[in-house]
Amino acid sequence: MTSATRTRPPGPTEPAARALGPDLARGFMLLFIALANTHYFLRGPAVLGGYPHAGSAVDAAVTWLLTTFVDGRAFPMFGLLFGYGVAQIARRQRERGARGVRRLLWRRSAALVTVGLTDALLFFVGDILAAYGVLLFLGVWLIRWRDRWLLVLAVAFLALNALPSGDASTISREPADPSMLPPDLSAMLTHRVPVALFIAALGPIGFLAPFAVGLWAGRRRILEQPERHRRALTVAAVAGLGAAVLGAQPIALLLAGIIEAPGQQTLAWLASLHGTTGTLGGLGYAALISLLAVRLAGRRRPIVDAIAATGQRSMTFYLMQSMTWAVVFTPFLLDLSGTLTVLGTAVLAAATWAAGVVIADRMRRAGWRGPFEVLVRRVTYGRREVRAA
Repeated sequence: MTSATRTRPPGPTEPAARALGPDLARGFMLLFIALANTHYFLRGPAVLGGYPHAGSAVDAAVTWLLTTFVDGRAFPMFGLLFGYGVAQIARRQRERGARGVRRLLWRRSAALVTVGLTDALLFFVGDILAAYGVLLFLGVWLIRWRDRWLLVLAVAFLALNALPSGDASTISREPADPSMLPPDLSAMLTHRVPVALFIAALGPIGFLAPFAVGLWAGRRRILEQPERHRRALTVAAVAGLGAAVLGAQPIALLLAGIIEAPGQQTLAWLASLHGTTGTLGGLGYAALISLLAVRLAGRRRPIVDAIAATGQRSMTFYLMQSMTWAVVFTPFLLDLSGTLTVLGTAVLAAATWAAGVVIADRMRRAGWRGPFEVLVRRVTYGRREVRAA
């Protein structure tokens, strides 16, 4: 690492100076994303929704847990936190004026697209950083929208994404294809380029609703000051997570092998219900973690600080996960996609996240920022401002 990545080691009172809620939410978000991604690499004689059939009873139980609490619930929280972070940047940089903020965010957008496409081509084709970069490039125009129109936009895109589709990943019977599990380097590049560009281009449609809500919440600093918004956060947590758990049950019971699959049209509607309530669940998770931050304020513990440190370096550890999946699952590397079970991938995901938490905490204690956070900041703000920060 360069000297630009080093900061003064935090003193004993410094953790309280930074709002815990957003960082803690980003830290837990990485666990949910890891759990949501890994099972899609598995191979089997029959696959539905990224889960091989005919597994053990333990695998069925893990499938139910992941489908109920993780799948389709992690990425909306990512979108909310991304929009929230954009609102924070716009607030802190308002002295630049509207045009200056747009240019700054466009530079950040370019960095995200570049890093995201590189990750998609080399490590994990399902990378969403490029999609968020595209979303940011267009979303800068939303920063000056009134609150009312941000919420109207969020509801409109939530309704749009609620339309049923037979192509939903939740009900797909397609196994991992060569873009996920390339047999060699040549096939990796050939198959991944169109898929990565497709995700980058169309991903923003699915992420726009939580992004707009995040912009709205960021203006009010709801996650940074949860003690002032306790009632609203409680309602969001209970309603969002309640809807997510109930709305997931038809698909969760189906993928766990407890009920039989209905007709394709009904199945498409159930997948839509799973995805729509999942968006509400992602918002509910962010609210719940913010309420947890209120309870933890003033009595930090080492584990909490470590998870928050991971959230402060979320891009670095998100990319670390991609590199791990590449090593473990790629056919010309370890090639464990036909060996691991659903339980095995869940354990791998949790262990990878836990290793990231340990590393992030060591970086926090040493006063080191994440290298990819430094890279994006340097592109966004320039070398001088990064060194001065």
